[in-house]
Amino acid sequence: MSVSKLMTVAVILGLIGSASWADERQYTEGDVVSIESIRTIYGHFDEYLKFLAGNWKQEMEAAKAAGYIVSYEVLAAEPRGPDDPDLYLVVHYKNWAALDGMHDKMEALAQKIYGSTDAATQGAIERGKIRRTLGGQTMQVLKLK
Repeated sequence: MSVSKLMTVAVILGLIGSASWADERQYTEGDVVSIESIRTIYGHFDEYLKFLAGNWKQEMEAAKAAGYIVSYEVLAAEPRGPDDPDLYLVVHYKNWAALDGMHDKMEALAQKIYGSTDAATQGAIERGKIRRTLGGQTMQVLKLK
């Protein structure tokens, strides 16, 4: 084989090696995280935390025991203004597929905890008097290699 042919083969092999290296992801996919932003109404922070420590925690623990969620947490935040959240409700799911049918699964758990769908709905209406939901976001953790 001539030197030019060897050089051509070396270049091609180098490009193939570089291409496969470039295709290798530098991360693995982790949990899918749902974050709900909450602003409690002035003077009702402790009242809302009482709900979170009671029924909401029961619901999250039941979802965790059933394998619907991986974990959950409540984060307190310092709001920068009147329309910023003072709490974040964070729920970790195994992956995006775990969200399939989640509404029905969580509704069944809520019925056990609240007694009925109507009671759960009424509770949500009452909580609307002590907090505002500012929005939510769902994202995925990327674990760097």
